[in-house]
Amino acid sequence: MHPILIKIGPLTIASYGFLFALGVLLGVLLCFRLAKREGIDLVKLADFIFWVMLLSLLGAKLWLLVTNLGYYLKFPGEIKYLLTSGGTFYGGLIFGAVFAVWFIRRHKLSYRQLGDIAAPALALGHFFGRLGCFAAGCCWGREAAHCAAAVTFTDLKANALTGVPLYLPLYPTQLMEAALNLGNFLVLMIWYKKRKYTGQVIAMYMLNYSVIRFVVEFFRGDSDRGYIFGGMDRPWTSLSVPQLVSVAGVTTALLLLRGFKRKGEQEHRAQGR
Repeated sequence: MHPILIKIGPLTIASYGFLFALGVLLGVLLCFRLAKREGIDLVKLADFIFWVMLLSLLGAKLWLLVTNLGYYLKFPGEIKYLLTSGGTFYGGLIFGAVFAVWFIRRHKLSYRQLGDIAAPALALGHFFGRLGCFAAGCCWGREAAHCAAAVTFTDLKANALTGVPLYLPLYPTQLMEAALNLGNFLVLMIWYKKRKYTGQVIAMYMLNYSVIRFVVEFFRGDSDRGYIFGGMDRPWTSLSVPQLVSVAGVTTALLLLRGFKRKGEQEHRAQGR
């Protein structure tokens, strides 16, 4: 755990913020590289990325607020810390996706084409984001006394900020998800080059990440994700809010794959005439 990357006098750079910004930067650069290859208007793309990022950040914080509404109603003074928290990934993804649909329809762009460009960038950015989580001590795992890969956190400042348990062996859920997101990025880049129809890459991203998150949730130890039923005392038989969203994500991805394939076949037949 290394929550503070650099501290020189009044200048403090948090590890999470640095890694998050690095992931965003690399993701944006990748988007522009792929967009240029496909002849997409880069000015419109820049506007699209800016607003998606802004609203995704807002959605991430609002989702965190809603899923922990009971806590914030009990301790309203804690709401101010939402300004400095990273929020939740699914909240950002949902808000960003809703805005993306509106923006794409208004500007008459191809949501399948933009989705295929954005998918690898999302996976790459998420990889760096989870490394930031590990450095900050958030999104920690359950106690894992008999796991050889368990990690033990010792930083008192991080404990004060995130509540991560100290001096206990925990599943390294941040690193688990980071590795899986990196693998997802590599798979999606290969898929992008070999895709058979437009929209296949974004649908595969949704499918892959939904499965990744559903599985990692079983090992998570932080309780601020919300549960549909069960709870932290029964992690293997409970269903958290992110797992419910993951189930919806898998269902949506499979429907999109089917629909995009059919549309791609129709376009192929139309071009052959």
